[in-house]
Amino acid sequence: MVQLFFKEESQDGIKVTSSLSQKLAFSAVERDINGGFLDVEIERLKKIGLLSLVVPLEYGGADATWVEALKIVQELSQADGLIGQLYGNHLYLTALAHVSGTPQQKEKYYRETAKKNLFWANAVNARDTKLKITPEGENYLVNGVTSFGRDVAIADYRVFAALHNGVEMPLIFVIPKDRDGIIANQDCGQFNQQREDHDTYVFQNVLVKKDELLGYAYPPNGAFITFLGIIAQLTTAYVYLGIAKGALEAATEYSQSFTRPQNTFGIDKVKNDPYLLHSYGQLWTELQAALALADQTANQVQQEWEQDIDRSIEARAKVAIAVFSTKAFATQVSLNITNHIFEVLGNNFTANKYGFDKYWRDLRNFTLHDPVDYKLRDIGNWLLNEEYPIVTKYS
Repeated sequence: MVQLFFKEESQDGIKVTSSLSQKLAFSAVERDINGGFLDVEIERLKKIGLLSLVVPLEYGGADATWVEALKIVQELSQADGLIGQLYGNHLYLTALAHVSGTPQQKEKYYRETAKKNLFWANAVNARDTKLKITPEGENYLVNGVTSFGRDVAIADYRVFAALHNGVEMPLIFVIPKDRDGIIANQDCGQFNQQREDHDTYVFQNVLVKKDELLGYAYPPNGAFITFLGIIAQLTTAYVYLGIAKGALEAATEYSQSFTRPQNTFGIDKVKNDPYLLHSYGQLWTELQAALALADQTANQVQQEWEQDIDRSIEARAKVAIAVFSTKAFATQVSLNITNHIFEVLGNNFTANKYGFDKYWRDLRNFTLHDPVDYKLRDIGNWLLNEEYPIVTKYS
C-alpha cells in the first residue's frame, strides 16, 4: 500500500489549491471559448504562494517534496488541463539550475524565484536546430528561430536552448522577461490552444550573459544532471490523470442530474441503467489503478531525488522504467476516459456550452508531444534484453 506523507505546510497548500481549482473549474468553459493568454491565472497562482513550492527551505521556498507537488499539479489539471500543464512545467524548471547548473546558479535561481515570486516557462525543442549561439567577448549572442514556446510570453524567467558550432548538444540558458531582441510570432494553430501561448520566437542578437548559460553541473558526468527529465515525464502523467479525473467527475455529475434514461429498454431512471453503471464502474476502476501507480512512482522519484549527486546511473535507469510505465498507463487510461464519457453522456453533451470536448482536446494534444509507443518499446527492451533506456530529453 502506498502511503503519501504531507507536511503541515503542504496540507495548507493543497487546501488553498483545492479552493482555487474549484473557481477555475467553474469558469473553464467560458475561458476556453473566450481565449486569451493565461496571465490572469498565473497571477492567481502567485497570490496563493505556489510558485516557490519545490524551492528548498534554506532558499526561502516551501520545501515541498515532489510527491506533494505532483498532487497539486493533478489538482490544478483536474480543473483546467492547460493550467496544470503550465504549472507542472514551471515546477521542474525552477529546479533546472539545481541539476544542470553550478552551485552558485542553483542558489541564485532558487532564491530569486522565492523572493520575487517568479514564474518560469521554456521553449526547448530537442528537434529544433535553428537557434544559434556564438561567443561575444565574455558573453554570448543568440540568433535564429525557435518553436514550441509554451507560455514564454508571460514568464518571468525564460529557458531556451541553442546550438554552438562544434558542440553536439544544445546549450541551455535562462534569461529574464525584459531581455531585448526577442520577437514572438503568434502562429499557434493547434485545436486545443485557444488559451495557450505556443508561439515561435525570433532572436536578433539577443544577449546571454556567461552566468546565464547552464550546463556546468557538478559532477559533470553524474546521473543527477539528467534526472529532471524523469521528473518532467512523471509531471505530464499527473497532468493527464488530473484531466481524466476532472472529466469523469464532471460526467458523473451530469449523468446524475441531467442524463435521460433509455426508455426504449424499459429503464425508468439513469441510476438503474446497467450499461451506465458498468461503464462508470470500469472507468473509475481504471482511474484508481493509474492514480495508485502514479503515487507509487512519485515516492520512488522522491527517494532518488533526495540522493542528489550521489545517485547512480543504474538507479536512475530503474526509476526511468517506473516512470515510463506510469506515463504509458496514464496516457491509455486518460484517453479512454475522456473519449468514453461521450458514450455515457449522449449526443446532447457534445454541445460547446458543456465543454466536455476540452478534456479530450487538451489531453490529445499533450500526449502527441511524446508518443508512448516509444516508452513501451523501452520497457520491453529492458524486460527482454535487460537494456536500460538511452538518456534523451524524453527519457
